Amino acid sequence: MSTFRDQVVWITGASSGIGEALAHAFAREGSCLVLSARRETELQRVAQELALPADRVRIVVMDMSQPHTFTACLQDVLQTFGRIDILVQNAGISQRSLALESSIDVDRRLMEVNYFGVVALTKAVLPTLLAQKNGLIVPVSSIAGYVATPMRTSYAASKFAIRGFFDSLRAEIWREGLWVTIICPGYIKTAISLNALNGRGEANNRMDENQARGIPADVCAERILKALRSRKREVYIGGLKEVAGAYLKRYAPGLLWLMIRNYKIRS
Repeated sequence: MSTFRDQVVWITGASSGIGEALAHAFAREGSCLVLSARRETELQRVAQELALPADRVRIVVMDMSQPHTFTACLQDVLQTFGRIDILVQNAGISQRSLALESSIDVDRRLMEVNYFGVVALTKAVLPTLLAQKNGLIVPVSSIAGYVATPMRTSYAASKFAIRGFFDSLRAEIWREGLWVTIICPGYIKTAISLNALNGRGEANNRMDENQARGIPADVCAERILKALRSRKREVYIGGLKEVAGAYLKRYAPGLLWLMIRNYKIRS
């Protein structure tokens, strides 16, 4: 029997990329799904492609930079399914700009979406999970939450922050039957670099070479499910180069610096 059969899984950032791939992976496992993102038409497309019965998938449109809407979103989910078993916090935006060229508004936007929005939704859902005495919280950080490279100052900061918050939260809630598995993807073949913000807050509209060569999103999704089954505290997912970088940060930070300082700033 599937570990995730009949589990209620709420996925943010479900309209594309890793979130969309996770929706398909959980659907194959027999889960009930809540799909959230800003683009309702894309969420409807994903829901149709899942081919699930109407009573096993719910679309809840939400913007991670608008936390005042989260209570209503949560009530929608609970009225539909009555509980939440797994909260996958995948929504986020990246960055492709030097610190000096980036307006403070861009820095704030990255932190609002990637960190404060994630924390706010977690705090909105946490009382429900504690009352259930069961639940899994799955924040998506990044290898950039370990290995900070040029052109990603505030993106890296937001992903470092995610790791810190959720490591601490795990220590607070594990005795209550809850768990946190932090996901740290490397280069995954998605549109993240196309949608990344430049210094003016506009879409980058360029596919990074490393992103284009990244592992497929569906492969990433299956590795995430494997980590959740094993109740991992954290998992790195990506190619050898970027995953090795995370280990070098831990065990040989000086060597990693020698590599990062020669990182090609402009692609």
